[in-house]
Amino acid sequence: MNTWLSRILSWVAAAVVGGVYGIAGTIAHSLMWGPVPAGLIIAAIACGALLTAIRALTHDRGATLAAGLGMLATVTLISGVGPGGSVVVEDSIWGRVWIYLVAGLVFLAVAWPRLPQPRERRAVAGQDEPAPSAPIVTSIPGIREERVGDGT
Repeated sequence: MNTWLSRILSWVAAAVVGGVYGIAGTIAHSLMWGPVPAGLIIAAIACGALLTAIRALTHDRGATLAAGLGMLATVTLISGVGPGGSVVVEDSIWGRVWIYLVAGLVFLAVAWPRLPQPRERRAVAGQDEPAPSAPIVTSIPGIREERVGDGT
């Protein structure tokens, strides 16, 4: 029960953090430096980094999906016309790229295959570790080993 409760709470926290990143990215995506969509680039890097960090640190697709759904929900929620007629996401190429880019980042982070664990982590997890093998090279021809007290 305790593990399920902590898992559900981590999903809720991931959804909230994903929502915050979605709002920040949606507001910032329209920043242009000349012809360069700097806000879109920075927002995409930030959202992608958050999804990657959650997936890498928790090893849980559910938490990554929750963060992604939080992002997508806030992007969808604030991309429409507001009550005062204001528009956060304009109907332009960069607005469309932003919406589809967030969806693509979420899909990529959730669908990424589980990578094999390093040997040290398997040993900690209690899995059997292969026995260490004997050294391949035991002596080098032409080099004489001198031992202390050998008298040679």
